[in-house]
Amino acid sequence: MKYNVIGYLVGEGFQNVFKNKKSTAASLIIMCLSMMIFGIFFLIGENVNYIIENIEEAQGIRVFIKSDTTDSQIRELGSKIEALEGVSNVNFLDKEYALNEMKETLKDNPELMEAYEGEDNIFSASYLVNLSDLKLNEDIQTQILSMEHVKRITSSNKTISTLIGVANAIRIVTGVILVVLIIISIFIISNTIKLTVHARRKEISIMKYVGATNSFIRWPFIVEGIIIGVASALITVLILGLTYNAITGSMLQSDLAQTLGLKLVTFKEMFNLIIIVYLGLGIGMGILGSSISMRKYLEV
Repeated sequence: MKYNVIGYLVGEGFQNVFKNKKSTAASLIIMCLSMMIFGIFFLIGENVNYIIENIEEAQGIRVFIKSDTTDSQIRELGSKIEALEGVSNVNFLDKEYALNEMKETLKDNPELMEAYEGEDNIFSASYLVNLSDLKLNEDIQTQILSMEHVKRITSSNKTISTLIGVANAIRIVTGVILVVLIIISIFIISNTIKLTVHARRKEISIMKYVGATNSFIRWPFIVEGIIIGVASALITVLILGLTYNAITGSMLQSDLAQTLGLKLVTFKEMFNLIIIVYLGLGIGMGILGSSISMRKYLEV
């Protein structure tokens, strides 16, 4: 008996969808457009986070060591830096490495570096410090500068600040768009289902008078809302996937992207997260929109 009731409620929900083809189609189109807008910012946000993570792995603070520092003091300094919160790893770069770096910079005039070979090497040894969290960049620099035997440090502070600012801005915009999307979608689903409810208002009243519970009456309309929400989510994910793969494929093949070594998240890598987010949105908005539209007609 229980399964017959469930089958009836689900079947009624599907019938409601196809009875109101025009309003259902309008709801699907508007919800897909809303979800597309959210999806664009969602994908941009995911890629910005991915790029920042890659930069965090590659971005380093260069800590130059005073020339009179002994080997044991250098090792001690490295241990202190490595122990700082936000530091992922520390690599020692000796004076020979610094000399070779300068040779590479002045490769068109190699004779300029001949005087600094061997014991005449005037360049400073250093530590390359990689961070696990770019937000801690300035705090880590301050702590390192206060350590003994540190000559100076170099870091791309402006680049880091810009990246953090961009990431935060995109997160805020994505959050605002998500809220707007939810409000719009709930309104659309609610009004679509109101048409069905209004057309069957007498039937609902009769069902109430003969003892049907609110849940029994409400569920077919909730199923209708869920179907519209889930269908919109799946259609949007399909369109997003095809569009994203086409655009990123062209971008990554460009000369500029290859020169910069640009890497983006593949849609396949984000697929599970996107499906969960969109199905959650679709089902949640479908249930909420349906529940709102039913309030008036269940008050008998």
